[in-house]
Amino acid sequence: MATIRESDLPGIGKKFQVDANSGDRLVIVIHDDGRRELYHFEDDDPEETISQVTLEDDEARQVASIIGGMQYKPKALESIQVSLDELVIEWAKVEPHYKSVGKSIAELQVRQRTGATILAFVEKGRQKINPGPEDRLTADMTVVVAGERQQIKLFKELLQNG
Repeated sequence: MATIRESDLPGIGKKFQVDANSGDRLVIVIHDDGRRELYHFEDDDPEETISQVTLEDDEARQVASIIGGMQYKPKALESIQVSLDELVIEWAKVEPHYKSVGKSIAELQVRQRTGATILAFVEKGRQKINPGPEDRLTADMTVVVAGERQQIKLFKELLQNG
């Protein structure tokens, strides 16, 4: 896993230095006004930048969703987790034999029974961000869900057992 160092830049924002397992170094500066600057450094000279990209807040969020798998999820990733303190965001595939197939979020009572929140449905060629209670789960769809670890565990059991 990459090493990430965070530091405050008083009057500017925050700096994140990412040292990837590949040996690449990426520095991300998040300005207080929402702008993001990304710097990629030479392997041989960690002080020499190869490239720089500046993104506005909305552009950065769009890129983040692409990198995070909201736009396209590689087939190799059947389950992935992102952890923010106690909050976990996970991608869970709905297998054809699951009892939840064909049921709506309301019928399953997802929030009431698990405490988890469904953020998105992702299917081949289509995605639905923030689905409503009437939206139904289908076989082979991927559900993006957020909650604490125990809530995610309960959600996965609910997917399987209906």
